[in-house]
Amino acid sequence: MWSDRRLLDLLRIEIPIVLAPMVAVQDAEMAAAVCLAGGLGSLACAALSVEQVREQVAKIRARVSAPINLNFFCHEAVDADPLREASWKRRLAPYYAELGLDSEAPVQFANRTPFDSKMCDLIEELRPEVVSFHFGLPSQLLLKRVKSAGCVVMASATIVREAVWLEQNGADVIIAQGAEAGGHRGMFLTDDIFTQPGTFALVPQVVDAVGLPVIAAGGIADGRGIAAAFALGASGVQVGSAYLRCHESKAISAAKIAFADATDESTVITNVMTGRPARGVFNRVMKELGPMSGLAPPFPHSATALTPLKTGAEKLGKVDYTNLWAGQSIKLGREMSAGDLTRALAGEAVLRMNQLGACSE
Repeated sequence: MWSDRRLLDLLRIEIPIVLAPMVAVQDAEMAAAVCLAGGLGSLACAALSVEQVREQVAKIRARVSAPINLNFFCHEAVDADPLREASWKRRLAPYYAELGLDSEAPVQFANRTPFDSKMCDLIEELRPEVVSFHFGLPSQLLLKRVKSAGCVVMASATIVREAVWLEQNGADVIIAQGAEAGGHRGMFLTDDIFTQPGTFALVPQVVDAVGLPVIAAGGIADGRGIAAAFALGASGVQVGSAYLRCHESKAISAAKIAFADATDESTVITNVMTGRPARGVFNRVMKELGPMSGLAPPFPHSATALTPLKTGAEKLGKVDYTNLWAGQSIKLGREMSAGDLTRALAGEAVLRMNQLGACSE
């Protein structure tokens, strides 16, 4: 029923919908539900230890034997700058005082470790069908090991130049991430957030520039968006924000309320929360300090000093300092099981494509 089966055949899935890997708000439960529905379930591994990844994969495998995707970051690690960290702490001090917290108390470093040899060892052990990367690709040595383990490699591009680079350097699938997408920009050959194309401008240009299957990502949350992506040449879509209010979502209640109340004007790109540009629903600290702040330490160090504030505010039912990563289509999210949503999205897309004559006989 799908006009382009390249992604389906390559990944051996039934529905060309990839669950966006979303740190902290989804885990094995949501990934397994999407897999069971016929899509590609993803597990965000950037903030997990080797043991945590192993544990989560075991939970998925216990429920389903379908292909899964493990996602990792490939950013260049930057050492913390004590002077900048201290300046950031001073700027946040009033918020600490408001919550009755000690701004001088030691805080555990925010864990966002780039893909390394230890994680590569785990990939060779677990042999997931798909491994995806954000912020480029790992070293050629690590990438060769991943591919030798039998994994299909997917990676995000925010501009055509990045897509071409990914194809030339070993990716098997390109995820074309438009400006509408929630979470961190996958950019790695540019840092100019102001020139990033929107999804439906980016996708056809990437399709024209590379010979690999292209997954459209950003602002896609219903069957209309999926049909539009296929009409522009995509072989599949990556969906995240639509799942944030699903039963399996690990977002706290206050965050789910914020997502439900959000509109098309509620999200913004900010570096305040982690030190790297990411799109999310406006919260208090983003409004008062940013959304783009020169004081924020580089990724991921900005998040370190915010962690006690996040924890303290959440105990009071507030999301003033919580990462509310979401795309511009957040209003289209639904409260249902992730499996039911995956099937609903596919059904809506097929119906719309049949109406448009875009599906094959």
